[in-house]
Formats: sequence, C-alpha cells, structure tokens
Amino acid sequence: MPEAERIQKRLSNAGFGSRREIEEWIKQGRITVNGKVAILGERISLDDRIFLNGKPIRLEDKTDDSLKIIAFYKPAGIVCSNKDTEGRTTVFEKLPALNKGRWVNIGRLDINTTGLILFTNNGTLANRLMHPSSSIEREYAVRVFGTATENQIRKLQQG
Repeated sequence: MPEAERIQKRLSNAGFGSRREIEEWIKQGRITVNGKVAILGERISLDDRIFLNGKPIRLEDKTDDSLKIIAFYKPAGIVCSNKDTEGRTTVFEKLPALNKGRWVNIGRLDINTTGLILFTNNGTLANRLMHPSSSIEREYAVRVFGTATENQIRKLQQG
C-alpha cells in the first residue's frame, strides 16, 4: 500500500486537477477528509474517506502505476494549457485519451511557437524535469527577422 502523501499531490497525480487547482479547492473548503474539512498539506492515504463537493473520491479507481511519456510536436496556433478562456485549441485536445489519470506537460511553448513538448502521466516526474534544481539543460532554436544589435545578442547570451 502506498504511504501517505500530501492531499494536493495525491489528488493531482490521480488526475483530479493541477496541484494549484486542488489547493484552491482546499482553501474554499470543497474537500473533506474523514468528515473534516481538508487542510492544505494534509497527508492522506488510500484508507481515508475523501469527498469533493460532497461527492466521494475513489483514489484506487483513478490511479495508474504505469508510467506514460509522449512526445508531441506542437504547431503554431495551439495553446499549452488545459483550458483556454478564449476557446482556442489546446495541446491536450490533440493528445490520446488516458483511461486513468491525466497528461501533464513538461514545459510550455507560446501560441505562435512550434516545437517538441513532452507529456507524462506522472506529476512528480514532470516537476523534477522542469524544476531549476534539476539543472537540465534546454536548447532552443530561434529565427530572428531583421538584424539583432550587439546589445540584444549580449542580453540573450546572458539570460
């Protein structure tokens, strides 16, 4: 049996939403654990009775231990977010459906940018790959229209 984990991490990894979304639900009092309003950072296990908006959450039905990673070439005009308030197409609409869990993007690209993005069903892996403490080098190809000044090039090189 998996050990207890922070509630927002466990629910996020199980595909109920992003950690930030779940943290907001906890702050709003929408989640209860064993009959009590959940507390941010509270540790839960599969034995706990968890409710979201008064409806039970069954973690064992939502988790999938098999690691999935997919490489997706993002064309221009597609947004790198789960939902877009302007109704534009998102990368998640183009990915294959998962039976359990959810896709988590590893990095982002602007709407007008094309390129390769990795997705996984493991939020912990995605966080490790994106977090600066992992010191994973990234390389980008950039096309400049016009001529860049020496000062502009120096600023780009310095980060």
